[in-house]
Amino acid sequence: MPHQRSSPIRFATALLALTVLGLHPASAEDGPLLKRLKERREQREQNRAQERTADPATTPDTSSRITQPGDYRYSIQFGGETRLYRLHVPTSYRPGTPVPLLFALHGGGGSMDYQADDSSYGQITSSEKNGHIVVVPNGISRFDSGKLATWNAGKCCGQARDKQVDDVGFIRQIVANLTRQLDIDPKRIYATGMSNGGMMAYRLACEMPDVFAAIAPVAGTDNTVACTPTRPVSVLHIHARNDERVLYEGGAGFGKRSQDAVTDFKSVPASLNEWLTHNSCAPTPQRVLDVAGAYCDRYNACKNGSEVQLCITETGGHSWPGGKKARAKEGPSQALSANDVMWEFFKRH
Repeated sequence: MPHQRSSPIRFATALLALTVLGLHPASAEDGPLLKRLKERREQREQNRAQERTADPATTPDTSSRITQPGDYRYSIQFGGETRLYRLHVPTSYRPGTPVPLLFALHGGGGSMDYQADDSSYGQITSSEKNGHIVVVPNGISRFDSGKLATWNAGKCCGQARDKQVDDVGFIRQIVANLTRQLDIDPKRIYATGMSNGGMMAYRLACEMPDVFAAIAPVAGTDNTVACTPTRPVSVLHIHARNDERVLYEGGAGFGKRSQDAVTDFKSVPASLNEWLTHNSCAPTPQRVLDVAGAYCDRYNACKNGSEVQLCITETGGHSWPGGKKARAKEGPSQALSANDVMWEFFKRH
């Protein structure tokens, strides 16, 4: 049998395996491949060390005052679980001047890091533009990183729902922490969220009307088990008519993942009608935006100056209008910007 020469790729693969196992053949110790591997490993370790040193959010201390703009990351114990949240304080922030606070809640199977990705959701850009503080909490997850997390929004979703996690209490604890650390305007605390996060925003309006002045759910309907708010909370609902996961007309949708497979989601009209009742609004809306591919209807004459508004995009599927969605068959609608529309809405409340 003729002798077969090893290809460079096979040799490199074998050498890499030996390196990983800690077996470095003497003939390869000073070889160029091993040298490059060592250099890359050292560079990665150096980068991680620099990130840990430079990141002001590595402290878990929630009692210290925050006086500087920037990004912060916290880990707290609540309800027997380690809970995480991120915080962005805009460059315009000045201690002593109360500013609005927005909770931005990720979708089911997402995480705070995904929701805080400015290239997808624009939350940091919006914070800098409007001068509000944005806090991005993490739902319950099996992973230390917080990925693949869900919120207990009542009838949805996943582990958080199944374990009856006290996400309302968790959010209330974050509010308590941040109002000690920052100058927050207590009358201007808001919530938005994508999908399961939007559903959680509805639950916050139901159970924390003493805290939240307004909410702006995106692609997530009201799937609370019970909702008896003690006072009106203004609601802006944003939805794509062709949403394939949380259907406009309600139901389970298709392509469902395990965390919400048993849920028949409430429809957009049914969610809206509930809040028209809660807020005692007039039944006839006013068209306040009408552009190619999108419109917004506002219901006025609601109790205590509250309102209900519905913004619909014709396309975009299950996504954040005006944002980006990697690897999606259909990109988000650009007919309107969810961030811009919600802040025009929030400014009135």
